[in-house]
Amino acid sequence: MLLALVGAFLFAQTEQVMGPIQRIFYVHLPLAWIGFVAFGHACWAGIQYLRTGRREWDAAGASAAEIGVLFSTLVIVTGSLWARPVWGTWWTWDPQLVTYLILWLIYVGYLMLRSAAGDDPRRARFAAVFAIVGFVDVPLVWFSARYLRALSPVIFTTHSIGLAPSMAQALGVGLVAWSLFYVLLFRARLRLGLLEMQVAGLADESG
Repeated sequence: MLLALVGAFLFAQTEQVMGPIQRIFYVHLPLAWIGFVAFGHACWAGIQYLRTGRREWDAAGASAAEIGVLFSTLVIVTGSLWARPVWGTWWTWDPQLVTYLILWLIYVGYLMLRSAAGDDPRRARFAAVFAIVGFVDVPLVWFSARYLRALSPVIFTTHSIGLAPSMAQALGVGLVAWSLFYVLLFRARLRLGLLEMQVAGLADESG
């Protein structure tokens, strides 16, 4: 993570049009990437739970979704901080932003569903289906960025990366660092989730 910050703020060259504010990109894009990874992880855990019925998969899905909501919230915040000096507004109803906001709302709803359902055994099934259906919006975010005239520039294409070498290197280090950070967070949250299940099981036995 230290290397990622050095790359973003010291190593990468300054973008000619946006200036120093563009450096938030090296945090913003990895956050978005981790959000997608986390929601994909929650979707996969939901599929595995419906297939096997193992509560470990339910805990994995909940852990991934919580982290995904955290990171996607940071994406919206950093995106607004970036947009204000560049676009002159904190928010605009751009197709990419709208589809991303919908994605965030879907998984916030997922967490609310889990919280409201308590220990109802049907909660895990409903949550698994919710996570699977919600992930459908991820391709829509990707599609809107490329084909619906989104304001955000398309960096990755089939032919090249639209970045100077130092920028691409800084971004690559950032993607690796934040991905490893996600693994660390997920393992810690999953461990906590499994302990919560054990405590709930002991409480049921004593009751």
